Amino acid sequence: MFTGLVEGLGIVQAVERRGPGLWVVVRSPAELQNPSGASRSTGVQIGESIAINGCCLTVVDVSENDWAFEVGDETLRATNLGDLAAGQAVNLERALAAGARLGGHFVQGHIDGRATVAEIHRNGEWTHVTFALPQALSRYLVAKGSVAVDGVSLTVAETEGDRFRVMLIPHTLESTTLGRRKPGDAVNIEVDLLAKYVERLLAGRGS
Repeated sequence: MFTGLVEGLGIVQAVERRGPGLWVVVRSPAELQNPSGASRSTGVQIGESIAINGCCLTVVDVSENDWAFEVGDETLRATNLGDLAAGQAVNLERALAAGARLGGHFVQGHIDGRATVAEIHRNGEWTHVTFALPQALSRYLVAKGSVAVDGVSLTVAETEGDRFRVMLIPHTLESTTLGRRKPGDAVNIEVDLLAKYVERLLAGRGS
């Protein structure tokens, strides 16, 4: 379980095709390392779950500052991780620790699908971004509700048909990959977990 509060930007070091999936190596950001350069003893270990652009992956190898992950074919189909290339930045978040503050919202790291950056409008220090997403996902979004975009917990400002708009503050633009997105880019979407459960329960009642 995650919160959608990105802890740092990692840099992709290598992407290698292995069978139907990918082997991805990410250089951890300085804030997730100790002064000696190794991962913190209280931090990342082999077998731990890390959200990369909102997608929950398992750490399969740790080498100094680099973390390796295996990405399966189903994950490649549903997310934008298949577009990764060496040198790209990715959003990183470790799993939520028991007793930690929940500053965003409950995020599972299970991507529901992809959306596309449709429009970007800047208004002073604020940036308004509109995303187009599949109709099957749009019904889960409501104004003032929560959504995770590339693993970033955001509040939906407005919805219209198969589009929704968010407002990004300067901190989000600087500390996540959303500040680097441009129209046409694909982003990972995880809708609110509670919305999916409510839909399932109501469908059962109707039958």
